[in-house]
Amino acid sequence: MPAPPSISVRDLVVRYGDVTAVDGLSFSVEPGEVVAVLGPNGAGKTSTVEVLEGYRRPAGGEVRVLGLDPVRQHRLLVPRIGVMLQEGGVYPGIRPLEVLRQFAALYEDPLDPGELLDRVGLGGAARRTWRQLSGGEQRRLSLALALVGRPEVAFLDEPTSGVDPGGRRVVRAVIDDLRAGGVTVLVTTHELDEAERVADRVLIVDRGRLVAAGTPAELREAAPVEEVRFAATGGLDVSGLAEAVGAPVEEVTPGEYRVAAAGTPAMVATITGWLAERDVVLHDLRAGRQRLEDVFLRLTDPGDSP
Repeated sequence: MPAPPSISVRDLVVRYGDVTAVDGLSFSVEPGEVVAVLGPNGAGKTSTVEVLEGYRRPAGGEVRVLGLDPVRQHRLLVPRIGVMLQEGGVYPGIRPLEVLRQFAALYEDPLDPGELLDRVGLGGAARRTWRQLSGGEQRRLSLALALVGRPEVAFLDEPTSGVDPGGRRVVRAVIDDLRAGGVTVLVTTHELDEAERVADRVLIVDRGRLVAAGTPAELREAAPVEEVRFAATGGLDVSGLAEAVGAPVEEVTPGEYRVAAAGTPAMVATITGWLAERDVVLHDLRAGRQRLEDVFLRLTDPGDSP
């Protein structure tokens, strides 16, 4: 008999006065699964996670984490979950090992603070205070604080935000270890490349509703589009390029262009030839292949605001 989901959300509704932040959201996360929740600012990601952590009471729906109601059974749930905050929560004058030992004292069977500090790549920073750590080092220490109690479910908010490439590899390795150990991980992030790297499944949320769910590969392949995208110098003459290729061309973001036509060899040759005539360097040409970012931008409303 399969194990029940570690996280179950059914028809969740969260309201702030007359504003509905989460509108009938439903999903589940299986034991040992790493799921990334993506969405524009104001999509309802944070409100959803706050309900799952037991810090916000929903206006409707049913939520269970490890079979427990996060609000009514909060005391039972807290020792079994780990929460990584996006910022704050640490006294600025405290040293990494000190704060890890403080957090470890709250649990019956914590991880060894010194070993955990090494695991997140901060063994050499043990003598510095929180305020002396870089932003990326603070993120990795926040990750360690979320894991010191051996959680069964870990909620990680923007775990790689501001983290350098070396630190990102450390964070990915830690998440891989959590997966291998059967820990359920829910990641909220704006970094779509990181979501593709670490997540087993991705949930895309917009205006409080689930608009897509699946593995990164499934989302990329679910709705193939006839287009060519490339990066080059910003401000190109898109009307001139459109005339040359015989298809609409738009600059979707500064230096990022979209040609609304199939990426045939002839089309690619026309684009590259037109750029070469103008001595424009071509970057990252993609024909018939979507990135998760392409899917995300197509499914979400760019007009959402923080």
